[in-house]
Amino acid sequence: MSGKDYYTILGVSKSATEKEIKQAYRRLARQYHPDVNPGNKEAEEKFKTINGAYEVLSDAEKRKKYDQYGENWKHADQFAKAGYTPGGSDPGQAYTGSSEFGEHMAGGSFGDLFETIFQERRGGRRRARPRKGEDQEFELEVSLEEAYAGTARTIQVEGEDVCSVCKGAGALQNAPCYACGGVGRVTRPRKLEVKIPAGVKTGSRVRVAGAGGPGVMGGEKGDLYLVINVRPHPAFELKDEDLYTDVDVPLDTAILGGEVELHTLKSKVALKVPPETQNGKVFRLGGLGMPHLGDSARGDLFARVRVVLPQGLTEKEKELFRELRRLRTK
Repeated sequence: MSGKDYYTILGVSKSATEKEIKQAYRRLARQYHPDVNPGNKEAEEKFKTINGAYEVLSDAEKRKKYDQYGENWKHADQFAKAGYTPGGSDPGQAYTGSSEFGEHMAGGSFGDLFETIFQERRGGRRRARPRKGEDQEFELEVSLEEAYAGTARTIQVEGEDVCSVCKGAGALQNAPCYACGGVGRVTRPRKLEVKIPAGVKTGSRVRVAGAGGPGVMGGEKGDLYLVINVRPHPAFELKDEDLYTDVDVPLDTAILGGEVELHTLKSKVALKVPPETQNGKVFRLGGLGMPHLGDSARGDLFARVRVVLPQGLTEKEKELFRELRRLRTK
C-alpha cells in the first residue's frame, strides 16, 4: 500500500462519510472478489489493495492518523511521542521538529529516522525509551459456516526481527540494531493459534492482543488484527445479520398445505406451509440468522418459497388436472 492514496483507491473524497466509504468498499469488493474472478491475479491484487485501504479509512482512529501522516500513519504514535507533528497541506509530506528529523524525511530514510529517535547517543542527546511494537494485520478467509459458529485456525504470520550480531530483540525494520549498531537482521516466522468468534462478517477485524510486532527496548508487543473475508455460500445469502435462502415446496403442498424440510446453517427445521401458498412467498424464521458479533442476539432467516411442479405425470394425474381446469373455468 506504500505510496498509494487510500481515498483514490476507494474512489471517494477525503470528506467522505463512513457510510459513503462503506458503500464504495462493498461495491468494489463485489467487483474484484476472487470468487467472482477465479484465477485472475490482477483482480486478486486489486481486492487486497481495496481491503487495505478500507481497513484504514473505516477505522476512525487510523483514518485520523492517515489524514495527518499519509502512508506513514502506522508511525504516528512514535512521531507524536518524539514531538514531531505534520506540517503543510499534504499528510505525511512535511513535518515540524528538529532539523535532524527534516533531513531524515527529505532523504526518505526511516531506518535512520528511527535510529535517531530511539538510539541512545553519545553525550546523552537522546535516550531510548520502551515503545510498544507495531500492530500488524493478516487477511483471513472463512466459510459462512465458520463465521456462523466460530472457529479456530493456525496461521503463519510475519516473523520477529532480531539482530544476528548481538542477539538483541527487535531490530527496527530496515535499520541498524538500536542496541549494538549491528546491521544483521534475522526474521523468524511465527505460527499462531487464533480463534474466530461467531458472527464475523467480511471486513470484521479480530484483535489478537500481543501478537503483533516486537516492542522496542523492552516495550510490549503490538497487536495482530485478523481482517475477515467470508466466502459466498451456494445456498445462503448474508445481509447484515440476516440470512436468505430458497426452499422447494411441492405443488400439492403449496395448494393443500403441509410441512417441508428446511436446512439452516445449524440444523434442519420443519417449515409449516399454509394452504394456497404462492410461489415466491417469503417466511421469516426469527433468531435463525447469523449471531451478532460480541453479544447473544441473532438475525433472522428468510425462506423464499420455490414451488416445484410435478414431472412424469400419469394419464390419471393429467386427467385430474384437466378436471381441475374445467372446474376453475366454469
